[in-house]
Amino acid sequence: MSAGLFGLLDDIAAIARIAAASIDDVGAAAGRAGVKAAGVVVDDTAVTPQYVQGVAAQRELPIIKQIAIGSLRNKLVFILPAALLLSQFAPDWVLPLILVFGGGFLAYEGAHKVWEKVSGHHPPAEKTAGEISPEQEKTMIAGAVRTDFILSAEIMVISLNEVKEEAFLVRAATLGVVAVAITALVYGVVALIVRMDDAGLALAQKESPLAKKVGLGLVRGMPGLLTAIAVVGTAAMLWVGGHILMLQFHELAVQDFVLGWNGPYELVHHLEEEAAHALEAIGGVVGWLVNTALSAVIGIVVGGLVLAVVHLVPKRDGAAAAH
Repeated sequence: MSAGLFGLLDDIAAIARIAAASIDDVGAAAGRAGVKAAGVVVDDTAVTPQYVQGVAAQRELPIIKQIAIGSLRNKLVFILPAALLLSQFAPDWVLPLILVFGGGFLAYEGAHKVWEKVSGHHPPAEKTAGEISPEQEKTMIAGAVRTDFILSAEIMVISLNEVKEEAFLVRAATLGVVAVAITALVYGVVALIVRMDDAGLALAQKESPLAKKVGLGLVRGMPGLLTAIAVVGTAAMLWVGGHILMLQFHELAVQDFVLGWNGPYELVHHLEEEAAHALEAIGGVVGWLVNTALSAVIGIVVGGLVLAVVHLVPKRDGAAAAH
């Protein structure tokens, strides 16, 4: 009897060790995937606050909550199953090809933001009244969730690429963890951002000089914070988009796919190694900076080309038709 009990305890201990190792694998994989998706995460964080600009303060958090629920539904109900089916049954070249289009989209978005800043051609700001109807609120939330779908798809596909060699259950668990963690991170930060000025106003009305000083600092710092987030988001889109393009064209070349191209990958890694050898004491940091800078250059070049095709070519066709 005791021998059977000890055997059962040994089995339970072995299962516990396997479960702990699996949890470690999922945690490590989710960490890697989250880092790779950082550029899209920053962009998502920068974009979302615009949906509640001008909305009555008491409706800001409920609206953000509804957008967050829609974002989580996008990731878990629609994108995660599709990504798992893709990784399980699609040919090896499909995922890199999807990532090429995703990297091109990120590069285009980053280049578009740079062009708006340089040219001064900004889209007209939408005026939102402090009180909006329930129907207007539903429309606003639905639009935000649709926009989020594109960014969520980018996050999940980038994450999937980091764990594509793992077992199916590890892939599924990792993508689930990434979906929940990134949604909580993005919309938690967004909630803090949109309520920062309200918290500042409340502190500014306190009798304490320190509270007033902190409150005024929060209110005055809000525009600068939003600007900084937008700048970091743009830089991250160019860097991550260019890096994805470089790596996935290389991956397609390894698989002898027709769109494969090793040139940018080999050039960047050659310059990265040269820079690292030249400054051995801080070689790792310098190598990373070189890789990041050159990835951003790839991003701005590709994004600029896509921008030209999307915006300039139709205008030229329209002008030719007018003549």
